[in-house]
Amino acid sequence: MSVVPAEAVSGGLRANAGNGGEAEPWPDGDAAAAAPLAPPARLLPALAAVYRAQLSRARVARIPLLFVATFQSVGIMVLMRGVVDGADEARAVVAGSSVLVVAFVALNLLAQYFGQLRASGGLDHYATLPVPPAAVVLGAAGAYASFTAPGTAVTAVVGSLLFGLPLANLWVLAAVIPLAGAALAGLGAALGLLAPRQELATLLGQLGMSAALLLGVLPAAHLPDPVAWARDLLPSTYGVEALARTFEARPDWLAVGADLGVCAAVGVASLAVATWAYRRAAVR
Repeated sequence: MSVVPAEAVSGGLRANAGNGGEAEPWPDGDAAAAAPLAPPARLLPALAAVYRAQLSRARVARIPLLFVATFQSVGIMVLMRGVVDGADEARAVVAGSSVLVVAFVALNLLAQYFGQLRASGGLDHYATLPVPPAAVVLGAAGAYASFTAPGTAVTAVVGSLLFGLPLANLWVLAAVIPLAGAALAGLGAALGLLAPRQELATLLGQLGMSAALLLGVLPAAHLPDPVAWARDLLPSTYGVEALARTFEARPDWLAVGADLGVCAAVGVASLAVATWAYRRAAVR
């Protein structure tokens, strides 16, 4: 048996018994280093994966609650039918009841969901995944907001028929639902992540939905000034205003676009706050 001299080892050679004991070059230090880690997941693919997972979960667990939200909104419109005596009030009631479905799911349920995740340690699971924090928040918020689309459309159609409003411009729901949903979902996620206890997250979600009910469904002209100012601070208000304007005989599309733009800006801001709150909660 041949012996590899020490000089061969120090010179970067190793013995090879299969070729007659001839020496082969030993890989130098850089080549023998550990393989580099895989690159981190990009935002859009990670966002799509989280969105699909959350949407699948929501379909299984949230269908009864979506039915409750839709039934609640339709019931409110039926009750208001007996006391509303003007076109402006009718438009406000139908628009507010439609967006209320979004508030119930995207704000209330998402606040409860993230509050439960934080209390149970479920955030630790998401923290170990190789996905950006923004993908977790945006994926969950997008799934919950998307889940509201059927109930919102049903409520808007039923309300329009109930109050004799035109159906021609209900296509604007394709913009109202995602923009109002993003604003409310970001707010709900932030409330759930920042609340120190799960019970408080549930309470804050319920209060937010109640605010959307009282300030969104009631006609703005009938509210006292301090309450009207609070209404202007609610993210869903601008989605309600945009939808209500489309029920007019000649909608002011510039005003509709402005309201939707405010919704979009508030949505970006609230989702940014929710992402910061997720990072803060995940490292604690």
